[in-house]
Amino acid sequence: MTAETTRPLPPVAERRDTVRSHHGEDVTDPYEWLRDKEDPDVVAHLTAENSYTEAMTAHLEGLRESIFGEIKGRTQETDLSVPVRHRDWWYYTRTIEGQQYAVHGRIAVGESPDRPVLDPGATPEGEQVLLDGNAEAEGLEFFSLGAFDVSASGDRLAYAVDTSGDERFDLRIKDLATGEVIDEAVTGIGYGTAWSADAAHIFYTRVDDAWRPFQVWRHEVGAAADSDVLVYQEDDERFWMGVGSSRDDRHVVIGLGSKNTSEFRLLSAEDPLGEFRVVAPRQEGVEYEVEPAGGRLWIVHNREHRDFELAVAPLESTSAQDWRTVIPGEEGVRVSGVEAFSGHLALSLRRDGLTQVQVLPLSAAGLPVGHGYQVPVEEEVYSIETGANPTYDTETLQVVVESLVTPRSIYDLDLVSGELDLVKRQPVLGDFDPADYQQHRLWATAADGTQIPISLVARKDVRPDGTNPGLIYGYGSYEISIDPYFSVSRLSYLDRGVVYAIAHVRGGGEMGRGWYETGRMEHKRNTFTDFVTCADHLVESGWVAPDRLAAEGRSAGGLLMGAVLNLAPERFRVVHAGVPFVDALTTILNPALPLTVGEWEEWGNPVESAEIYEIMRSYSPYENIRETAYPAILATTGLNDTRVFFVEPAKWVARLRETVTNDPAERPILLKTEMVAGHGGKTGRYDAWRETAFEIAFMVDQLGATEAVGGS
Repeated sequence: MTAETTRPLPPVAERRDTVRSHHGEDVTDPYEWLRDKEDPDVVAHLTAENSYTEAMTAHLEGLRESIFGEIKGRTQETDLSVPVRHRDWWYYTRTIEGQQYAVHGRIAVGESPDRPVLDPGATPEGEQVLLDGNAEAEGLEFFSLGAFDVSASGDRLAYAVDTSGDERFDLRIKDLATGEVIDEAVTGIGYGTAWSADAAHIFYTRVDDAWRPFQVWRHEVGAAADSDVLVYQEDDERFWMGVGSSRDDRHVVIGLGSKNTSEFRLLSAEDPLGEFRVVAPRQEGVEYEVEPAGGRLWIVHNREHRDFELAVAPLESTSAQDWRTVIPGEEGVRVSGVEAFSGHLALSLRRDGLTQVQVLPLSAAGLPVGHGYQVPVEEEVYSIETGANPTYDTETLQVVVESLVTPRSIYDLDLVSGELDLVKRQPVLGDFDPADYQQHRLWATAADGTQIPISLVARKDVRPDGTNPGLIYGYGSYEISIDPYFSVSRLSYLDRGVVYAIAHVRGGGEMGRGWYETGRMEHKRNTFTDFVTCADHLVESGWVAPDRLAAEGRSAGGLLMGAVLNLAPERFRVVHAGVPFVDALTTILNPALPLTVGEWEEWGNPVESAEIYEIMRSYSPYENIRETAYPAILATTGLNDTRVFFVEPAKWVARLRETVTNDPAERPILLKTEMVAGHGGKTGRYDAWRETAFEIAFMVDQLGATEAVGGS
């Protein structure tokens, strides 16, 4: 019997035609029936796809185990986060070898105000366990938290649990003095909570049928859920909302936002039965964020400048007319946020594709003095951000710095002197040495002359000689930036000689608001052509061999993967599309689905606009598969994903198989569905590592890079 006769055959989805009619065009879709996860035929098909994927990757079992061992072996499994002080307690999380989830704990502040030095391998003396994720997740296939909120008084904990991956949570309230759960009345909520000052009431969100957070409710602890009070409802389907507390716990904050307009509402936490007031009424096209602190409102907004600026207003202000500019907008310098403390402001910025933190001292009157200073980072490619800073009255700011070669590093910044003190660097075990790796910022030139940044990392002994395997990652939507970051699992690529690159394409936010605007709506094609340009640049510059380039993206980055496959299938050897938004037009045409009405400001409204319909029709991956050879493809998804339904990759894979000319043995097209998971995949850390090992093994096998390379 030959290998040809024993090769497993891919599942073939039954064709059940449905017709979509818009703008005078009738489109027949044979696979839309796969949408119903309650249909036994759908479950049977997904199960068959999983079996096929397992059979087609069975030869990689040993490699998967090796990569899992590498990730596990480089990770300090028993570890402790940096304790952070809030009022009378030091808060931290602990991970313990062999356990999937973190233990959340705290210890009381002693006579010394200094941060305690704790041993990761021992239970801290006087520890109070707030929540043990392992105990909560016992017997469950999935476990995720949507809220973890200690009351200002420190005596109650509100936490919200999802056990299926659909991002709908059940609220639990624990008495921290007794350790008992005293309230489980509220179920099916969205993300986020906020306490009243006396911890007698808690605010939470609910989602509508389209998974949009649209209501804020007030719950009295210990009361029945049917006595809860609706305090705000947002009827404009473009707007999502969140609820939380201000840094000083003096305000409950409701944030509302569409893709280009926002509004905030405040309520004194001392008066939970009162009425929320609007900081500034929404104005179409105006986005702002507010930080109430020190008797003022600090506002980051784009009323006057598209890259945003910083303003200040009286605490009780209810109009944007009260906003007074503190830091004016500057083209190409994106102001992304502000955090206010008793004596300083910390401004988060983005310049030349890299993040910055600028510290502004405040005068005795509470206003900025001069332009302050930028927190220094001595690397070519890096990320810097503020860390956990819950205390308003402080002279120390936690900042987090990392790069493609430097593990995540937490510093205490002396706000007065500007000196940095390294508190903790992510431990990487084994023989890891940052000096064994190199990182670079490259620039690719698009057809219209735009310079597109690329962040690249490789082993130090790798040279741009045109022979290397490579992987290019991209996203490019929602003004989300994929900043350089350190990854333990990425080392399993690098140590096999793979060059790893991040393409900072238009549609993201890396180069300011203009970068986003020229990669959305009618300009969306720029996102896809930018990615192909970056891929070409890696080959033309010699960093990657022309026949050994992989690509990867998740969610909207999965849309990117599908689109570039249709544009330039010959450029890539293998592609991983995670929870991919590959049937974008079908989704955006259906206002009843999640991520539709609110998404019209990101992609355009193809229901009303024939022009937008044609634009989306021209790039939606499912609509544009070509009859030619494609790369090997791995599509991964979760059955309970509420953001990108599993049906999108399921339909996509079915149509790919019936259209492309791939040899299914050399370049397989595979679908892997987690049957109890959502948009983020598995949640236990060991389960997540195994999932990552599976994906890496598939990619490096296709690249011919399964063996580790020599030292530097």
